[in-house]
Amino acid sequence: MADSMMSKAATMEIPINSNGDSRNLAEDDSLEQAAKIQWSLREKVGSPAGLRDLQQVMVSGPNLNETSIVSGGYGGTTEGIIPTSSIKDLRMKSRGVSIAPSQIAACRIAHQSEDIPGSNMHHASSNSSMTAEEATRGVAVEKFDIMKKWGLNTYKCTKQMISERFGRGSRTVDLELEAQIEVLRETKRKYENVLRLARALTNHFYSMVQTQHALGDTFADLSQKSPELRDEFGYNAETQKLLCKNGETLLGAINFFVSSINTLVNKTMEDTLMTIKMYENARLEFDAYRADLEELNMGPRDAVTMARIETAQQQYQIHKDKYERLRSDVSIKIKFLEENKVKVMHKQLLLFHNAISAYFAGNQQQLEQTLKQFNIKLKPPGADKPSWLEEQ
Repeated sequence: MADSMMSKAATMEIPINSNGDSRNLAEDDSLEQAAKIQWSLREKVGSPAGLRDLQQVMVSGPNLNETSIVSGGYGGTTEGIIPTSSIKDLRMKSRGVSIAPSQIAACRIAHQSEDIPGSNMHHASSNSSMTAEEATRGVAVEKFDIMKKWGLNTYKCTKQMISERFGRGSRTVDLELEAQIEVLRETKRKYENVLRLARALTNHFYSMVQTQHALGDTFADLSQKSPELRDEFGYNAETQKLLCKNGETLLGAINFFVSSINTLVNKTMEDTLMTIKMYENARLEFDAYRADLEELNMGPRDAVTMARIETAQQQYQIHKDKYERLRSDVSIKIKFLEENKVKVMHKQLLLFHNAISAYFAGNQQQLEQTLKQFNIKLKPPGADKPSWLEEQ
């Protein structure tokens, strides 16, 4: 009984001819037959004896996945061998399961991979990296173009400057403006000398005031310790203290004078000289591109040269406009500087004269009136030192 069930479970006799074609069953009948075989196996396996026989078959008998159904049992010939994989296909067809072709499956896998968030993140990161790389490349190209233009401009200007120094090249000259620039430079040198001497006077006078202050303290101390010379030491102590007070007032006037001269020389004049320097650089660039255009005009007139002449004409016009604009700025600044210089020096020279005259005349009231006239406020002793809160 067990042997018969094992043989039925392991193999099934299907009538097949020598060519492997079914004799009387069509394709639909084969599907129905496969479904019936599956149903009979399930019924037999459901009973205890069938389950025990099936377990025996699974342990000792052949495996359906590794054998083939042959006509006539195990000992039959190889004619009409049906692989068990075909029975699996039949079972899947009988259950309504269809196998997609390989191309369709590949497309589905591709679509599924597109729906995965990790894949989208990978594409986004790759796109962002490409964008950053393009931005970096654009910045590098821009810097290269800037360096290229700078190098070409430096070469032309250096060539023009050497030609001018050796007397081979021509330069654009504005005689009236050049004379004004030279006067301004000479004036600046003289005012710098005045500023240097005024600072030296301030330092020396400050030392004298400090000496007078110390001498007055010494006389006052000796008047207390020398009864026989108390009056004499007392008179001198008061005189030195008065001189010290007037000296501090004069120092305030001189410091104001030095500060105003310093502003005029190192800020106002320096600003005008910076504009003059920009004007001279623009003049050199203008002459360099003018000489380049003249050299091209003297050469042959082919298509390539005409294109270069057009480009040189554009550059010449750009630098010409820049040169004329800066020349106008220099003329205006020199004019305003001269007016400002007259006003400032008129006030400062009057202050210096009145303060010095009043101090050496011993006119304390006139000295104080001079400071009030020019709105000069004296700082109390120790005002320059930071407070204990600022030191913390």
